[in-house]
Amino acid sequence: MSTRENCDKVLLVQADFDGELDAAQSAALVTHRETCPYCREAWTHLSDTRNAVRQEASYHPASEALRRHLEQRLIRAGMTPAAAHRRPGARGARLLSWWRSLLGFGLGAAMATVAVLMLVQPVPSGDIADFVMGSHVRSLQPGHLVDIASNNQHNVKPWFDGKIDFAPPVKNLADQGFPLEGGRLDYLKNREVAALVYRGGQHLINVLVWPADGGPEAPQLLERDGYNIVHWREKGMTLWAISDLNTAELQNFVARWRTHP
Repeated sequence: MSTRENCDKVLLVQADFDGELDAAQSAALVTHRETCPYCREAWTHLSDTRNAVRQEASYHPASEALRRHLEQRLIRAGMTPAAAHRRPGARGARLLSWWRSLLGFGLGAAMATVAVLMLVQPVPSGDIADFVMGSHVRSLQPGHLVDIASNNQHNVKPWFDGKIDFAPPVKNLADQGFPLEGGRLDYLKNREVAALVYRGGQHLINVLVWPADGGPEAPQLLERDGYNIVHWREKGMTLWAISDLNTAELQNFVARWRTHP
């Protein structure tokens, strides 16, 4: 298993994320990430940063003071912006070039964090549906769906022991048409969560679970970009089920999940 110290492929993760590898190289790296926690963490960091910028950034023209401040930091880091990019109308290209440099690892990761803190407004604590949707979409990429593949809840539940600070409820609804596919660790809003994966026909269902504040809450139906989401709280847990199943089918899944022992 690769580690932070000995993995020689982590620098390829950025290239793969930017679509710079050919199909064979990309497929090989996907297979490698399945057994390399550091490369998997690197990919997740890039995805989370991109999602944060796309979904939560407040976009405004940069002031000259901010532009100079960022340029000075880049110069100190040895990444001098090209003079040709300073002509009027080229600010978008210049910022894109900067972001590509900033999103590398080492100094890039630190600078990306600084930039996000400067440019992204706080996320409303009550609205995490976009983060849930991002987790679901990421899971559909090759090699990201499950960390443990099993249709037996007695294998999946103990797999989480020692990996997270709570015991997620794991149920198998195969006899009701929703077999368990497995589970994985995921990250939402800077905390580890348990992701349980089910199948409904040809559709995948992600159920994200973590400890809840507050008492029970009845299921609430949401929709994000074509995905249906049901959110509820019970037994000290908050749960989010998301799928491209239609509304009635996802609500049926949630009802069966909640009543299953």
